[in-house]
Amino acid sequence: MRVHLCVVGRLRTGPERLLLDDYLARFDRTGRALGLGPAQVTEVEDRKGGGMAAEGALLARAVPEGATLVVLDERGALMTSPEFASRLTGWRDRARDLAFVIGGADGIDPALRGRADAALSFGPMVWPHMLARVMLAEQLYRAASILAGGPYHRA
Repeated sequence: MRVHLCVVGRLRTGPERLLLDDYLARFDRTGRALGLGPAQVTEVEDRKGGGMAAEGALLARAVPEGATLVVLDERGALMTSPEFASRLTGWRDRARDLAFVIGGADGIDPALRGRADAALSFGPMVWPHMLARVMLAEQLYRAASILAGGPYHRA
């Protein structure tokens, strides 16, 4: 199953980019034997200043046709890493593509959020969307490691 991170904004060179690239490479290596990956990031940017609705339209176009759609949203489900790994297995078994959507500073357009198959939260705190990418990439790698029986996750 291909994994797509569809995100608002461009992540520049720096520590967040290094972490994102590292965790996605780890996910690809570990997940390959499990039918997970590769993972790719699609960045969109609303240069015309259309706000949340314009970002939502750009994000919707970035999601592959027929993909399972998961939005990252503070109102989404809270789950443990093993629960996320289990959910990832279920998505893999039902879909060819899985798209995670991370909105911009104002969040995700309600119309796009309404189309989502699932909503995921990293807790009640609000996280910078650039850091949320890294956190998602780390959780993808952690989930693959859990499913592979690797030592990375220590419960």
